[in-house]
Amino acid sequence: MKHKEAPLQKVRIIGVFAHVDAGKTTTSEAILYYSGRLHRTGAVDDGDTKLDFMQQERERGITIMSAATACHWHGNRINLIDTPGHIDFTAEVVRSIRVIDGAVVILCAVGGVEPQTEAVWMHASRENLARVLFINKLDRVGADFQRVLVDVHERLTPNAIPLQLPIGSERQYAGMVDLFSEQALYWRDGADDPTVEAVPAEMEAEVAAAREAMIDAICETDDALLEQLLEGDEPDTASLQRALRQATLTGKLVPVLCGASRKRIGVQPLLDAVVAYLPAPVDMPPILGTVPCPPDDREPGEEEIVERPDRADAPLCAAAFKIVTDPHVGHLTWVRVFSGSLKLRETVYNPRADTLERVGRIYRMHGSEREQVDNLAAGDVVALAGISSAITVDPLCDPDHPIMLETFKFPDPVIAVALSARSVEERDKLSMAVRRMCEEDPTLISNLDPETSELTLAGMGELHLEVTVDRLRTEFGVAPEVSQPQVSYRETVRKTVEVVGRYKKQTGGRGHYGEIELRIEPLEPGEGVIFENAAPPASFPSGFVRPTEMGVRAALHKGVIAGYAVTDVKVTLLDGKFHEVDSAAMDYQIAGSMGAREAVRMASPALLEPIMAIEANVSEEHLGAIVADLGRRRGVIKEMRTRGQIRNVEGTVPLGETFGYATALRSLTSGRGTFTLQFDHYDLVPDSIAQEVIKRRREEGEIPTR
Repeated sequence: MKHKEAPLQKVRIIGVFAHVDAGKTTTSEAILYYSGRLHRTGAVDDGDTKLDFMQQERERGITIMSAATACHWHGNRINLIDTPGHIDFTAEVVRSIRVIDGAVVILCAVGGVEPQTEAVWMHASRENLARVLFINKLDRVGADFQRVLVDVHERLTPNAIPLQLPIGSERQYAGMVDLFSEQALYWRDGADDPTVEAVPAEMEAEVAAAREAMIDAICETDDALLEQLLEGDEPDTASLQRALRQATLTGKLVPVLCGASRKRIGVQPLLDAVVAYLPAPVDMPPILGTVPCPPDDREPGEEEIVERPDRADAPLCAAAFKIVTDPHVGHLTWVRVFSGSLKLRETVYNPRADTLERVGRIYRMHGSEREQVDNLAAGDVVALAGISSAITVDPLCDPDHPIMLETFKFPDPVIAVALSARSVEERDKLSMAVRRMCEEDPTLISNLDPETSELTLAGMGELHLEVTVDRLRTEFGVAPEVSQPQVSYRETVRKTVEVVGRYKKQTGGRGHYGEIELRIEPLEPGEGVIFENAAPPASFPSGFVRPTEMGVRAALHKGVIAGYAVTDVKVTLLDGKFHEVDSAAMDYQIAGSMGAREAVRMASPALLEPIMAIEANVSEEHLGAIVADLGRRRGVIKEMRTRGQIRNVEGTVPLGETFGYATALRSLTSGRGTFTLQFDHYDLVPDSIAQEVIKRRREEGEIPTR
């Protein structure tokens, strides 16, 4: 369908977020149906949805890659990004949050607030993202609107206010009462559009109380309306909705709606709420960045801060948020355009790579389909062909007005497999395919050991790696041999020591000499590696500091006691000695490496293992077996809740004890239990297990020599 381009104030750029199986993709399909983008909705179970178009998504019935589309609703253009709900694919959610203006967070009326919901909510709060909540699947057995609302208030935000109340529940669910209009909306006999009727008599008291609470909550965010209310005069609906919009934009309130997307109940009011309460690009503050300059010219704190307003006549500023290798058009870079405009075959500048590139083609994406256009402008979400230098979160800007945007850190991988080609001819093809996969997904990290030529691939979980290996086979035609998953341990120290690192070598002519004094000390978990220079400039030339740091960091990255990276330590360069003739930069890189390894050995080194947060949902009869099994896996139970007929168990468990847990849970619960895992923190490995790990690594030849 062709639509006239909407002005910027009538554009919405939103993400759809949810936990696995809350109905996120089904809701997105219904949105596309009502907006005229689809003539019939697909079903996740049938594998024919528009936005889950990958083979792996349709086979597994889950969203793996975020998908973008655009639709129109009552003269407004809605750019929609559908994101994965599985915790292993959190990177897709994180990078989408940075380029949207508002979000629809979907909850299952049975499961309520689940782990991925909380994780997404935390990321959205960090970005001050305006949100609307949609409680879905009210037609399912066990659905309970009020229980989920209490869950929201306790675990997400106390500022969530319902704008609707459901009529009936489970099989009797038929629609909802709109609290603004005090009218009942019924979807009968599979009709697309609701019939409007009076509020059921048995709900009149409940509706009156809920409406009063809604009006009170809205008026508390607006002084003029609050004064009017206190004088006994109820504000009109238009004034209340304007105030609610402002409160939603500022995060003071979160509107709550309800429905059943599979039956397309409540989707039209949800679209109305997206337009009414979520921000347009012009409602957002201008994007801020800094003017890039050569590193040698930059002094700390002296970066020039600039802003780019959401206008087509401003200098171009776009952010790359997704890299895709399309089998038909090649390398595609998905971007959100914050300001300015660009025509086909014009040039953009990537300040991180210091590269000028010409835009070959511009596509508006609709799932797997592409619509080629001749230009882009502020408020667009498009894919560009011809941009080979960009990686996730790179800015693309006007060459005459460069700007660097804030970057963000993706979570570190916690699990790895080794990949080996089945033939010499396939080795290069495998390396190329893995490199492209890592370009697409920042939470995939590959490493090629130069000595053993072993290629390892690390990711966020078993499913993450399983899907990646499957994609290597289906998309790149490579079928590598895959090892069993291995835990990505870390190393750290438990006490402070000072050491001298000395590299001395005489060859008959000019020799080699480098000597440094280091202090290593433990840091709090999550602080990484910090290097600090405290050497007196008078006794230790500044030109040797950087090589020393490079040597220290290289040694710590390779590990000392088991070949895993050292983390949560601070290394301080205290002093050093040099020889006027024999000392060179490389000597201090070697001395720094030797000193760092010796320091770790002396500082009571220890292994750290990834600890996962686990949440399991099981029936009462299987609760005891699940708790006992987690205990055998060195798990710690933190909380147990009751959700209707389901028992919810929350706790932590070492990653190394979770391999094969999906099979074990199915066996213990007769196939009815579900669980989620997400990385929580690193913790010390018990000595007995640490010794086994070190012994195995020594046998594998992974421990560095002195």
